[in-house]
Amino acid sequence: MNESSARIEHFLHTDPRDVGCDQAMEMLHVYVDLAANGQNPHERYPGMAAHLQACGPCDQDFEGLLAAVTGRPGG
Repeated sequence: MNESSARIEHFLHTDPRDVGCDQAMEMLHVYVDLAANGQNPHERYPGMAAHLQACGPCDQDFEGLLAAVTGRPGG
């Protein structure tokens, strides 16, 4: 499979709720605050949850910020 085919395949399997990296970074602090306070941000922001599941770099940012806020490694 060439790079173009791989990109098309990824696009076709992307969750339509996925908010994308730009919006995820804008909302990351809100999502982390909810998680740090014991709330379920996945239910409140399903598009953000879909993005974090699909995007390793954004998920790493989430886990790192959550660990910094809570003082616990790995969130």
